[in-house]
Amino acid sequence: MHIRSLLSERIEAAFTALGLEGQALLQAASRPEFGDYQANGVMAAAKRAGKNPRDVAQQVIDTLDLQGIAKELAIAGPGFINITLAPEFIAQASTTPAHTDNPQCVVVDYSGPNLAKEMHVGHLRSTIIGDCIARVLESLGHRVIRQNHVGDWGTQFGMLLTYMADQGAASGSLSDLENFYRQAKQRFDEDEAFQQRSRQAVVALQSGEPSMLQQWQKFIDISMSHCQELYDRLGIDLTDQNMDGESSYNDDLKNTVDHLAAQNLLTESDGAQCVFLDEFKSKSGEALPVIVQKSDGGFLYSTSDLACLRRRIGDFKADRVLYFVDARQALHFKQVFAVAAAAGISNPAVELVHMPFGTMLGKDNKPFKTRQGALVKLSDLLDEAMSRAGQLLQDRQVQSKNPDIDDAELARLAQTIGIGAVKYADLSKNRTSDYVFDWDQMLSFDGNTAPYLLYAYSRARSIFTRGGINPATLPTQVVSVDEPERRLAVVIAGYQDLLEQVAEEGYPHQLCAYLYELAGRFTQFYEQCPILNSEDEVKTRRLALTKQTGDVLGDGLSLLGIGVAERM
Repeated sequence: MHIRSLLSERIEAAFTALGLEGQALLQAASRPEFGDYQANGVMAAAKRAGKNPRDVAQQVIDTLDLQGIAKELAIAGPGFINITLAPEFIAQASTTPAHTDNPQCVVVDYSGPNLAKEMHVGHLRSTIIGDCIARVLESLGHRVIRQNHVGDWGTQFGMLLTYMADQGAASGSLSDLENFYRQAKQRFDEDEAFQQRSRQAVVALQSGEPSMLQQWQKFIDISMSHCQELYDRLGIDLTDQNMDGESSYNDDLKNTVDHLAAQNLLTESDGAQCVFLDEFKSKSGEALPVIVQKSDGGFLYSTSDLACLRRRIGDFKADRVLYFVDARQALHFKQVFAVAAAAGISNPAVELVHMPFGTMLGKDNKPFKTRQGALVKLSDLLDEAMSRAGQLLQDRQVQSKNPDIDDAELARLAQTIGIGAVKYADLSKNRTSDYVFDWDQMLSFDGNTAPYLLYAYSRARSIFTRGGINPATLPTQVVSVDEPERRLAVVIAGYQDLLEQVAEEGYPHQLCAYLYELAGRFTQFYEQCPILNSEDEVKTRRLALTKQTGDVLGDGLSLLGIGVAERM
């Protein structure tokens, strides 16, 4: 249930009835004694009207229609309105399925590895953040089109194909893509004749020369198989069906440039075709060009991104297009979006959003690399995560405490914890910030970590196992009585609002913070409220709350792309 929007609408209706201007500025109360929600907009509305804020707050309360929604309204401080929800309303809100009232078609662009190399830690953030937001949008009822805009075209492929031909490379020799790329790049940098042949190979490839396309496809297939293995290990919802490589826009690049020309947007500069827009200038005030075609006739990323938008808006009929690409590309996307608007490729009804993210750092606060200075392969990172999780389970004597856990289940548990810990450590940080990668912190069972949440989930589920109770037999809706019950139920009731916020703003850490709060409230409830030893009516009520907690924890972790374990 949309509690925030419901309360905001009612409060702002009271503002209107009283002739006031302003917004409710509703937020969850920071402390239980302040109620469940707090409206902070009265002071601003009173200031505009030239009235005493506390007097206005009382008038708002007298006018406000929250029958059946609020149990208590109180004025605090200079004019805050504290709202305590009614128990019956909380019960209803806690069991209302999350859904959007305004379903949209949303294109989510994420991951986007360069297929010339193996995936490394630099690809992790785009991949898991984009996957999380796509899952959240889909859970609310939006139609989500996942797009993996991979780098499968351009000069580097001419270089690789030329090197492949010179070496007589077979498919098997490409198993280590990183080394193959490094060797080809070294040859490209040192051998001018090789450079020239590589550029000629690009021309042949872009013109559709059959043998070149055949070799290129072989390389792409091998590269994508590497990517898919990692997507499967990470639990990422991407397949070949979502791949939208730069090559797929090759035939539309000239059409895109022609479209810009027809809109009188192109200016020739040093032989290149450029778009100059007034909003993009250098520090000295000179106009900055958006180059769409080089002097040699080649196209750039801006051209392919514009062609990409033509497809996403024209063919996919997107209402929103979200790009999960690192923050260093901020200017690029501002320029592409502005050119698209000027050319009529996009329109005001379509929301184009760059969702930037920061960098994963090592403990030296520099980009996370190996001791040799190379970028860490993503496969190596996941291998180490599972190994460390396995050692953690051994240290905690999980198998000795649970003799019925066999080696296969223990390995699955290590995978769940290890992969979950890596993903959660990233997703729990504000995506716009850099963060320091720390194995010890992310694998801790204390604090805002995946192991802590996974344990909270398994604890909630284990209650039913210990009690021999089928959760399906419990009532779906119960009214909380005791204060620890009510505080837990209020958090559960806020799940829909939280998901709507994440879907709108694209910040997975908000979901992580919510789940951490929920797990903490459940721990307090668990410690203060006997469950299995309570009387029948109380027992049923608390079991129902426990089930709701487990359901929301499990669903939330699933939206983060993290698996769960029924016991740990």
